[in-house]
Amino acid sequence: MKIRSLAVLFKLRLASLVVVSAAFGYLFGIPAGAFSWAGILGLCVAGTLLTGASNAFNQILEVKEDGLMKRTGGRPLVSGALSSTEAVVAAFLAAGIATLMLWLQFGALTSILGFISLFMYVALYTPLKKLSSWAVFVGAFPGAFPPMLGYVAATGHFDLGAGLLFAMQFMWQFPHFWAIAWVLDEDYARAGFRLLPGGRTPDRSASSMILLYTLFVIPVGMLPWVFGFVGLPALITAFAAGLVMVVPAVRLFLTQDTRHARKLMFASFLYLPLVQLAYVLDRL
Repeated sequence: MKIRSLAVLFKLRLASLVVVSAAFGYLFGIPAGAFSWAGILGLCVAGTLLTGASNAFNQILEVKEDGLMKRTGGRPLVSGALSSTEAVVAAFLAAGIATLMLWLQFGALTSILGFISLFMYVALYTPLKKLSSWAVFVGAFPGAFPPMLGYVAATGHFDLGAGLLFAMQFMWQFPHFWAIAWVLDEDYARAGFRLLPGGRTPDRSASSMILLYTLFVIPVGMLPWVFGFVGLPALITAFAAGLVMVVPAVRLFLTQDTRHARKLMFASFLYLPLVQLAYVLDRL
């Protein structure tokens, strides 16, 4: 029972998506002939622990708000399946082990990036959610770290390639998260969260911002081709996947119908791994 509760506390399903993004960044950056199973396995384990720790700290700080929302009412700290002490100990252990693993296997730079991501998510994004919709902007920074961190783990340094992977995932997060915020607006409102652009309720003004940032996703996703990191197949994939996101964003703007926000949300879930996989296959 405790193991299952810890899995929910660490949000392992979500953590797995983050780890996949980091793994793609690693594969994108790894020099020819330098691939290591131990390297990618270590990155995935450390990434899972680090993301799990971030999620755990988030739930520790938001236990009151989680108790007010239907979506989160069954989380282990709300239900009492885990005590606050157990959650804090588990979060600190996971964070410490992950940071040490990254340091020992990939060096100081990768470990520092992992720690900065954790710090920004827990100390900046989480408390800001209660105060301002600007939390989405702040949260987009640690949210864009995984592919960059994976790239730096593979290369040992930060360069343009790492920056381009960061930029793509950074821009992607705005329509992705705002679509989720639109779908869950009533539930978020119960906890006092207003996370749509400008802190608005779902309306035409919010949907116009969602559409604008969805359009931005397309050129930013094409930048690795512009700078010569990938070829035409990855360019076509990024453009086509971006269009798949734009279609429901346009319909959301025209109708303000939550069904289209949900379609945009699912399209964004498809976009990220598909485009990152295309980047990797094109590099190989």
